[in-house]
Amino acid sequence: MTLPVTAYDDLPAALVEELDKVGLDPRSVYDLVARALAEDVPTEDVTSVATIPADARGVADFNARERGVVAGLGVAELVFRMVAGPDVEVPLRVPDGTAVAPGDPVLTVAGPTRGLLTAERTALNLACHLSGVATATSAWVTALEGTRARVLDTRKTLPGLRALQKYAVACGGGVNHRFSLSDRAMVKDNHVLAAGGVVPAYRAVRSAYPDLRVEVEVTDLDQLRELLDAGCTEILLDNMDSATMAEAVRITADRATLEASGGLTIERAREVAETGVDFISVGALTHSVKVFDLGMDLR
Repeated sequence: MTLPVTAYDDLPAALVEELDKVGLDPRSVYDLVARALAEDVPTEDVTSVATIPADARGVADFNARERGVVAGLGVAELVFRMVAGPDVEVPLRVPDGTAVAPGDPVLTVAGPTRGLLTAERTALNLACHLSGVATATSAWVTALEGTRARVLDTRKTLPGLRALQKYAVACGGGVNHRFSLSDRAMVKDNHVLAAGGVVPAYRAVRSAYPDLRVEVEVTDLDQLRELLDAGCTEILLDNMDSATMAEAVRITADRATLEASGGLTIERAREVAETGVDFISVGALTHSVKVFDLGMDLR
């Protein structure tokens, strides 16, 4: 692409350190933004080049247009710095995870006007999506207040965006489940079928990877009892009604952590939490979340 993009090594050290501090790999985020910019600006921003003098400078504000929780504002800042270069100033950026109301300013950037407008859509696409994830997660956290249950994310993420989406879940107060197929074993129904039962599947994983966390999915209380007797300490209750989940909690008696999963909606959140489960996993936090409405206005 012909658009000048600030080299990774020329980014402000403070921004790189901040991304690293919150658990994001700065280089990976940089590469993701570079791909997004290459998609959006394969040659040049013809409209901005035609209408804005090269030496024009401006100030732009990101404002919330609804109530929610923001996330990804550091990533949005990265977009502006990559496009508009070292002359960009950021006099205002509220911390990710901040609750906002309509009209609240969340990010202000100053710099070359062409660069600000060229970066606008990529910055908004990322910040609006991640704020949507954080806002949805926050709604679940609120619904579960006063219970022991906490909301979990899943691997049902957009390809290439998993780290950012899981970061946004954390900004909204949720808990990250496993990041990949390699960092924790999750025995699902097809594994159970292939292995010949929940206990053989559990023991096979425990034998192959003795130091790895193992969670096993069950669909009925008999499977639950078998796993508890086998010493499994992390169990997923799949597509159970609330009465069955409550009985599963009673049977388990704190011998294992229990995760409720399977088509759960926020309307049922409280009911499910009050069964006594430890976690409620929600794929919709990341796979079909509504974007949060942020707008950018040039002063």
